[in-house]
Amino acid sequence: MTSAAGAIAEKLLQINAVKLNIENPYTWASGWKSPVYCDNRRALGYPYVRDFIKSELCAVIFEHFAGAENIAGVATAGISWGAMAADQLKLPFMYVRPKPKEHGMGNQIEGAWEKGQRIIVIEDLISSGKSSLQVCEVLQKEGLIIEGMVSIFNYGFPEADEAFKNAGIKLYSLSTYEHLIQIAEDKNRVTAGQLHSLKEWRHDPSNWGR
Repeated sequence: MTSAAGAIAEKLLQINAVKLNIENPYTWASGWKSPVYCDNRRALGYPYVRDFIKSELCAVIFEHFAGAENIAGVATAGISWGAMAADQLKLPFMYVRPKPKEHGMGNQIEGAWEKGQRIIVIEDLISSGKSSLQVCEVLQKEGLIIEGMVSIFNYGFPEADEAFKNAGIKLYSLSTYEHLIQIAEDKNRVTAGQLHSLKEWRHDPSNWGR
């Protein structure tokens, strides 16, 4: 476990941005039952946690994508993090909606960019990766070059890894589900039985709890 990944997982647990509930699981938009819910937006209300996450996002971008020319946030949860990272790195910023606006200019992308620019996409979290990669496709259709994506959290599903690999897009995540349950175990936030359930869900999320 890297120190930063573990630290972020611990901070998310401390501020209750990550909620664990095996007995009464959460229902995702996909219909999956999940014993864990990650709401990184909660970190926006904690200045020191917010600053730590922002700094780690910038560190990853600087280390792996030093040639980035623009930052794109995924609406809505990725907008604030992307804007903060762009501000610290002194780069232009844009954000991408799931679909074009139905009024006004009808824009799907907001901000300023030039064709051929090398873009880093900032995402809140990665589950299947489907919606995140759709945003990359929108940017690519505008003639932008996706250098990679950086997310705060990643559930680590194999299908997401495969999807990013097939799309040819590098993905870096500040923390993962594995880090989260390890910290929860180390800090005695879960019992042995709960830990078993969390690991079982990770291996077969579509059928867990049914």
